[in-house]
Amino acid sequence: MEKVIEGRVWTLGRDVDTDQIISGKYLTVIDPNELKKHVFEIALPEFASGSRPGDILVAGENFGSGSSREHAPQAMRAAGVAAVVADSFARIFFRNAINLGLLAIEVPGVRAIFETGETARIDLTSGRIRNETTGRSVSFPPIPAHLMSLLEAGGLVEKVRRELEARRATATNAGAAR
Repeated sequence: MEKVIEGRVWTLGRDVDTDQIISGKYLTVIDPNELKKHVFEIALPEFASGSRPGDILVAGENFGSGSSREHAPQAMRAAGVAAVVADSFARIFFRNAINLGLLAIEVPGVRAIFETGETARIDLTSGRIRNETTGRSVSFPPIPAHLMSLLEAGGLVEKVRRELEARRATATNAGAAR
C-alpha cells in the first residue's frame, strides 16, 4: 500500500448509513462490477458515473451506520475509492472496510476542511491529511501495524490465503527435504 495517497475528494455529511452507500435492493448482487454501478445511488447520485479510481471520500460523523452489510465497502472498493476518511465511523463498517482491503481513517475534524472537488493528500507515515487546494490539514494517529498488514494484503481473506500458501510451501519443502 502506498504510504502517500493523493486524490480528488467527494464529501458526504454525517450519519451516512450503509443503505445510502448501497441500497438493500442490491444485497443479492455479488459481482463487484455490478455493485459499483449503484454505489451512493441514494446519498451521492452522481458518484457512480463521475468517480474515478483513486478518489477519496471525506465524511462527517458516524459514517457507515446501519446494517453490517459488507456490500458497502465492497462497492466502494470496486469503484476505485482509495480511502474513506471520516470524523468517525460505525465500528462494524470500519472493520468491514479494513477486512475487505478498503482504507478507512478516522480523523475528527476532517470533514470541516474539505469540499467536493478539492484534492486530498494523505500521508500514512506522518499521520496527516492535507487539503492541497486550501493548505489546511489535520493529524491522525498512525494506523496500527496489524491493520496495515490487512490493507497491504488486500483484505483479510487475501492475507489468510497468502499465509496458508506460505505454510503449504514450507510443509512441501520440509517433506521434500526428508
